[in-house]
Amino acid sequence: MTSTYGEWLRSRREALGMTQEQLAREAHMTRSHIAHIEAGRRIPSAEDARRLDKALGTGDVLSSFRPSGEGAVADYFESARELERQAVMLREFAPVYVPGILQTRRYATAVIGASFPPLAPEECDRLVVTRLQRSEILQDPVTPVVWALLDEGVLHRPVGGPDVMAEQIEHLAGLVESQRIRVHVMPTAKGAYHVLQGMVTLMWFDDQPPAAYTEGLSVGTVHESPAGVERLRSAYDLALSDALPLDESLDFMRARAKEYRRHD
Repeated sequence: MTSTYGEWLRSRREALGMTQEQLAREAHMTRSHIAHIEAGRRIPSAEDARRLDKALGTGDVLSSFRPSGEGAVADYFESARELERQAVMLREFAPVYVPGILQTRRYATAVIGASFPPLAPEECDRLVVTRLQRSEILQDPVTPVVWALLDEGVLHRPVGGPDVMAEQIEHLAGLVESQRIRVHVMPTAKGAYHVLQGMVTLMWFDDQPPAAYTEGLSVGTVHESPAGVERLRSAYDLALSDALPLDESLDFMRARAKEYRRHD
């Protein structure tokens, strides 16, 4: 379905004599994003589809027949989710919650259950299942390579209560001990640092340039311009240089899990 959608988009663009660059300007998107949609590598967000319909004069065709992907995710995350599936390396920064691909079921349920307006139980369950499906990329023992930089506050915030937090931190520690992922903790004592402003995901691929994703409250943005991605990568690397080394981060997580167990 995704490739058929992209092929139709390309045929409509070419019928109007537009280049990808011209369409990108008209739709306020990047040329590379247009190219990936046309090649079937990405699903446009609902807003992307609306802008493409307007730029191409296609009414609401691209909006109405936009591929939905598998499972339920917010519109603003759809494009990032497709990239996440394709990435061979992921570097996550989390200032508030454990990154989605590393969340346990009960932790994810607590996070999604805190949504506003409140969600119906069946909708909450559906979103939890989708989030857990994202973690299936870790079933491959090698790819993608995953690094996570966690602000210390993530480990102090008792999401779901002590038992849920102990289980979540033990899950992270287990993945580190199995050498499947790396986790580094940024101590609160470091004070302010640039990436603390929001969640960041850096992504590398076999067959396309690196990309990045940033997210705030009910808004997310995929970054594809080389300059933009490089700025985010540099900010991430700078923060990582101030974080605890891997062994110390693992010790810190184990200690926090034990504290939660004592308070349970």
